[in-house]
Amino acid sequence: MRLSGAKALLEALKREGVEMMFGIPGGATIPFYDELYHEESIRHILARHEQCAAHMADGYARVSGRVGVCCATSGPGATNLVTGIATAYMDSSPVVAIVGQVPRSMIGKDAFQEADVVGIMTPISKYAYQVMNAAEIPEIVKAAFMIASTNRPGPVVLEFPRDVLTEEVDIDFPSQITLRGYTIRSGDPHPY
Repeated sequence: MRLSGAKALLEALKREGVEMMFGIPGGATIPFYDELYHEESIRHILARHEQCAAHMADGYARVSGRVGVCCATSGPGATNLVTGIATAYMDSSPVVAIVGQVPRSMIGKDAFQEADVVGIMTPISKYAYQVMNAAEIPEIVKAAFMIASTNRPGPVVLEFPRDVLTEEVDIDFPSQITLRGYTIRSGDPHPY
């Protein structure tokens, strides 16, 4: 099916069973929030600060036993998640953080509200990934939830350039995935 990156992201979250997420909208994530506004199955809790959103997702994961999801825009919005992501990493809480980024053509040019989020988050997360093509959204979201919730749980950070959220491409949603180099220990209850 042909979808925008933002619609594909929302559909991928729904397929992972996300019912609640925490965050603050911003310029880079507005395409996603435009889609989320019309979605009744996912409740969005507006945080007062991005750090709170990360801690809320961490707390949700600890209490519910499910993956907590938080969202922040590019640059300082994304970097404000650091303390909450580090807490989730140290305490083994499954969290998926969705962050915005400047358009692909502006990455690496010191654009307004650009930060090297993958570089910042890599030492304090199980996995940090910059999505560069809308077609890969379903598979990478499924991988993020698998990585966050299996073996030793922890946070996964997915960065979406704004133009990836707006581009329309043919999207396929996999029912299962295999990650090269990642083995789920036997006895893990997650059905990936």
